[in-house]
Amino acid sequence: MDEINSINHENKITLKYIFKEWLLPFAIEALVVILIVKYLVFLTNVPSGSMIPTIQENSWFFSARVYNPLKNVKRGDIIIFKSDEMHLMLTKRVVGLPGDKVEIKEDGKVYINGEYYEEPYVKNPSPKTASFEVPEGCFLFLGDNREGSVDARFWNNPYIPAEKIYGRAMFMIYPFKDFGPIK
Repeated sequence: MDEINSINHENKITLKYIFKEWLLPFAIEALVVILIVKYLVFLTNVPSGSMIPTIQENSWFFSARVYNPLKNVKRGDIIIFKSDEMHLMLTKRVVGLPGDKVEIKEDGKVYINGEYYEEPYVKNPSPKTASFEVPEGCFLFLGDNREGSVDARFWNNPYIPAEKIYGRAMFMIYPFKDFGPIK
């Protein structure tokens, strides 16, 4: 009989055991995931073809949070930002930095502060011309697929303030054929 009580005691699952072995580790893991998503990375979707060929329509990718955009955002970065005008989170490429004069010619070529800016990622230029003077504290964004992108060229207020910038596109996870770092 003592053997049976000993076996039952060893196999008895206690609340303390469940808490220590299951609930506490799960809670710690959940907290770590929440902190990572809140402060380091987040999942982003591009529902349109505005960034083709760099990012395909309906793509999903990880974005790294951007802190202090005025120091950490560079021309050519693919940035996720909030557009108050469109009431959406958008993904576009930084073309104009604070203080820049940006001119888009009929042939689709971009000139920044009077100098031609090479954009090898633009495969579908648009004949829409535009001229911008980016205010301090703001950025100018254009889609890579200029022919199919509703971007700064079409907005009533083409400038996005630094505080509306949330992240930088980093790593494609879907479609699987594009899996890897985003360039």
